[in-house]
Amino acid sequence: MRETEAVADARREMEVCNACRYCEGFCAVFPAMERQRAFSAADLSYLANLCHNCRGCYYACQYAPPHEWGINVPHSLALVRAESYEEYAWPRPLARVFQRNGVVASLVTAASLALVLILTITLAAPEELYTAHAVEGGTFYTVIPLWTMQFVGLVTFIFSLVALGMGAARFWRDAGTTRPITVGAVLRAIGDVLSLRNLGGGGHGCNDNSERFSMTRRWLHHAMFFGFFLCFAATCVGFVYHAFLGRDAPYPFVSLPVLLGTLGGLGLLVGAGGLFAMKLVDDPVPAARELLGADVALLLLLALSAATGLALLGLRATVDMGIALAVHLGCILALFVLLPYSKMVHGVYRAAALLRAAVEDRDT
Repeated sequence: MRETEAVADARREMEVCNACRYCEGFCAVFPAMERQRAFSAADLSYLANLCHNCRGCYYACQYAPPHEWGINVPHSLALVRAESYEEYAWPRPLARVFQRNGVVASLVTAASLALVLILTITLAAPEELYTAHAVEGGTFYTVIPLWTMQFVGLVTFIFSLVALGMGAARFWRDAGTTRPITVGAVLRAIGDVLSLRNLGGGGHGCNDNSERFSMTRRWLHHAMFFGFFLCFAATCVGFVYHAFLGRDAPYPFVSLPVLLGTLGGLGLLVGAGGLFAMKLVDDPVPAARELLGADVALLLLLALSAATGLALLGLRATVDMGIALAVHLGCILALFVLLPYSKMVHGVYRAAALLRAAVEDRDT
């Protein structure tokens, strides 16, 4: 991690916090901080990605603005966290995407939608594109060939996974730990990831926009997190249906892929919509408003992907099925392309930071 103004400011604040230690029971950041005597840029990258932005420390701090020291840990670590996304991105030339993430996400989404729509309208036969189809296996592929969906989807998704993996490896080399990784530490880190325990602050919840504690952000993150993976599970089950059972999409509503996808889509809509609404009333002081564009772009893209999937479910037996399918696949294409270059990477780096915290905590 390179030395920047944000890193220097975060170091100053961590040195003050390490002397004060009033917030040591609030979340995973402060016990991890207390194990340090000096803070390298890599250490600050680790602490920044360990931070879940619950903001309890800001409202509890006696040195927070308007105090002359201006200690604002959530804001400072958010800036370092955003810089770490760019620092560890792969391949390196694409790291610049993070600098104007909101604009890039909007352009990629628009381009993906336009591309898929134009190709669908140009290549699909009119009698197939603008005709109501029965809900039976294979009708989606009369509009967009199966091989096209599989090729484009696999290429973009595999690239995204490789890019995310390379970014995680770079993060770990720089900000990870050299101590042995035990099974117990891995299980604890997985538990922290799945439960989002640190979004509970010190146990009472987050301070969303005041000193009042609330579990709302944690619940909404749960809805979005598990909604995303239910949608992914629906895709995996659909692959099993197609490859091993000889059953092609679309599937009946009571089938497992549709039920998983419906629940996942609803979870994504609730989570993304709720978090977007919360950003409209956030306290602007602890929030890093300069990063708002990237946050909103990802939330809107996730919500759009879920909404178009649910719309396709409702329109699949109508004359609008072909256009609805093209719009949904355009959103999914944009999501796959942007996956390693959006705030979605925070899940990977935060999981790695939680693993380092679990390893070091077991060693102390």
